[in-house]
Amino acid sequence: MDNKLEKRIVRETAIAITKYGMIEDGDRVMVCLSGGKDSYTLLEVLRILQNRAPIKFELVAVNLDQKQPGFPEHVLPEYLESIGVPYHIENQDTYSIVKRVIPEGKTTCSLCSRLRRGILYRVSDELGCTKIALGHHRDDILATFFLNLFYAAKLKTMPPKLVSDDGKHMVIRSLAFVAEKDIILYAKQKAFPIIPCNLCGSQENLKRKEVGDMIRSWEKQSPKKVWNTFKALSAVAPSHLMDANLFDFLNLKTTGEFYEDGDTAFDHETYADFDLTLENEQVINISNLKKNI
Repeated sequence: MDNKLEKRIVRETAIAITKYGMIEDGDRVMVCLSGGKDSYTLLEVLRILQNRAPIKFELVAVNLDQKQPGFPEHVLPEYLESIGVPYHIENQDTYSIVKRVIPEGKTTCSLCSRLRRGILYRVSDELGCTKIALGHHRDDILATFFLNLFYAAKLKTMPPKLVSDDGKHMVIRSLAFVAEKDIILYAKQKAFPIIPCNLCGSQENLKRKEVGDMIRSWEKQSPKKVWNTFKALSAVAPSHLMDANLFDFLNLKTTGEFYEDGDTAFDHETYADFDLTLENEQVINISNLKKNI
């Protein structure tokens, strides 16, 4: 087991949780467990932080059994019982609904996701959970950003923390700073009992695959490009974009005084290379935290 790898993943997760205030004292966190590498890693890292943090919070793993053919129902209960994590298996046959509605050969992911989200929100209420933790990582966030940029003409992605449309549920993505390649390696080292993600038989979203391949290519050829793009998502300058809803261009006037949002943003010095680590992030020592991890 590579302790350096685990330490890096735990540290990056702690930074994300701290920076965005994801978990607070007394929280009951519902960890959505699909049986894939991402959700297994999320659960394991949150367990580590739970044991180290000075605050108290609960974890409950929840799996939605959607009755996909060949789904190994015994795997998750056996694993969760072996590590002593409270869990709930929600049995809902969304597979039949999706197959009935979506034409053969088309991707079912969008409808399946909407059905799954509604069920998980309900289960969260029933279990008395205050946060819903999903296993999306850095590469998922980047891929969603590029999909919106290329195909929806929007600068948006999946945020690290959000409130549901009904205002009742808080969703957190604690692996937001963790690279997928690290999760792949970590899952292999931990020998998680991975459940295949293609049991539903849905065709992979070709646009998402295209973007994912692009990110992986960049990761090999120019990792700085990947990290710089990711870093840019938290370094937005509305005055140097074109959204009049975010910046009041209409009433922008000269004042004859120094203007910090002026043309100095184009100075060459602003294009310095970004440190590939997260050392530049404000890190709060876990042992010193009072309210958040």
